[in-house]
Amino acid sequence: METIIRAVTMFIVLFIIVKILGKKQIKNLTLYDYVLSITMGSIAADSIVSLDTPLKDGILALVVFGIIGYVTSLISYHSHTVEEVMDGEPLILFENNNFNYANLESAKLSVTKLLENCRLKGCFDINELDCAVLEPSGDISILLKGNSQPVTSNDLKNNIQKNRKKQTLNYSLVVDGILNRDELKKAKKTITWFKTYLKDNKLKLENITLLTIDKNNKVTLFSK
Repeated sequence: METIIRAVTMFIVLFIIVKILGKKQIKNLTLYDYVLSITMGSIAADSIVSLDTPLKDGILALVVFGIIGYVTSLISYHSHTVEEVMDGEPLILFENNNFNYANLESAKLSVTKLLENCRLKGCFDINELDCAVLEPSGDISILLKGNSQPVTSNDLKNNIQKNRKKQTLNYSLVVDGILNRDELKKAKKTITWFKTYLKDNKLKLENITLLTIDKNNKVTLFSK
């Protein structure tokens, strides 16, 4: 009977904590989220079956880890630097018709495994691949080359399939008022170009929510 009471109690506590922390799909869990979830699950399981451990101690431990998860989520939301430390950064695995072996090694991901993930996304020919990115969640995003991208209804409607501009990789130059110099370099843009762009458009860095640029030099801007 005591085990049943413990199980129901821990389920209720876990449910409340998860509701507070927010919804997130399993595939979108970062390494930090995964470690936090496993730890809390272990605490709950141990508190249910270990009758020698006071139930209140298990609940207290869960609450502490729940607070840690909630606080770190708040800090990550307001700090891009902390978010990068906790969740990691996207890694470009394939670009410009070549594999990025340094990033593949860093991710402990073989070329074979990358190709497998590409096939799961519908890309069976490496020659059709423009870019592959390993996201912080562990999922791999792919971008097909222009002539391999699927036709949209808008293309058919306007009969411009052959002449349309295909989507390309976007570089996030500014996120939440912070300039990413690495992305600026990848986009083959200089600080001088960036300052000139701000001046010409009468923008302030701290007022920019998101500024991206693609390989066609198309700039997308969201400002406060």
